[in-house]
Amino acid sequence: MDLYHQITGSGPTIILMHGVCHRAHAWDSVVPLLADRFRLVVVDLPGHGESADLPDAGDVLEYMMDQLTELIAEVVPDGERPHVVGNSLGGFLALELGARGLASSVTALSPAGFFRSDAEWRYTMTVFHSLRRAAGKLGRHIPVVTERAAGRAVMMAAFCARPWRYPAEAAAIDGEAIISNTVLDRADRRTFLFSAPVDEELPITIRWGRFDLVLPVRQVSLASRLFPQARIEISAGGHVPMSDDPEGVAASIAATVERGLAYAGATSRV
Repeated sequence: MDLYHQITGSGPTIILMHGVCHRAHAWDSVVPLLADRFRLVVVDLPGHGESADLPDAGDVLEYMMDQLTELIAEVVPDGERPHVVGNSLGGFLALELGARGLASSVTALSPAGFFRSDAEWRYTMTVFHSLRRAAGKLGRHIPVVTERAAGRAVMMAAFCARPWRYPAEAAAIDGEAIISNTVLDRADRRTFLFSAPVDEELPITIRWGRFDLVLPVRQVSLASRLFPQARIEISAGGHVPMSDDPEGVAASIAATVERGLAYAGATSRV
C-alpha cells in the first residue's frame, strides 16, 4: 500500500479524497472545521502528490480502489466502517466504496462517473487538455502568476466559482501538476462504472456546484437515478467547492456522517 495520508482529529473516521491533479491540500480549508468532531484521513490518490506512481498498465480506477481498500484496512479501527468523502474523481471513488459496502456514508462533491454521452466525456477531456496546454505555456512562471489574485482568477476559473480565493501555494501546485499528471492520459469513459450497491439504503449526499465548468450540474440527473437514496444538494460553488464554501462543504459532510451514524445504529438494533 503506497498511499500517502495524513490523520487529524478524533472521533468517527472520515476518508477525504481529492480530484485529478490535486492532492491532500485540496481539503486544507475544510479539515479545521471537522477535526474537533471527527478523525480525518486525508489521502494523496495514486499518481498524485506524495503517493506512488500508477502502474504502467491495467485499469487505473480499479488500482485506486485496491489501494483505498488497503488503506481502510490499515487506518480504520477494527469494527468500524469509515465515512468517505470525495471530489470529482475522488467522488467517483467514494461512491464506489459505498456501493461495495466499504463505507458507513458517502459525501460526493461534483463526482465523476455520470457522463451521459460521449460528447459530455469529450467536453470534460477538452477542458483538462486546454488547461494543460495553458499551464505548459506558463511553465516556470506558474508560481509568479498564482501569487496574484488576478492570476488565480484566470488559472482556477474552470474549477472554482471564486477562483481568486484559492490559496496561492495550492494554485501553483495544481498548475504544475496538471502538466505532469498521467491519469488524464489513461482516462477512459468506459471504466467509470459503478458496482451494484450492496446496501441500497446507505446514506449518501451528492452536492453539485451550479457553476461547475468541468462536470456540468446537469449530470446530477443521472446521479440521482443511479443512487436514488442520495440527498441532492445544488450549491453556488464550482467544480472544486472546498475553497468556494468550506463551511458549506463541512456542514454537508458532517450532516451526512450523522445520518450514517444514525443508520448504523438503527440497523445494528434490527
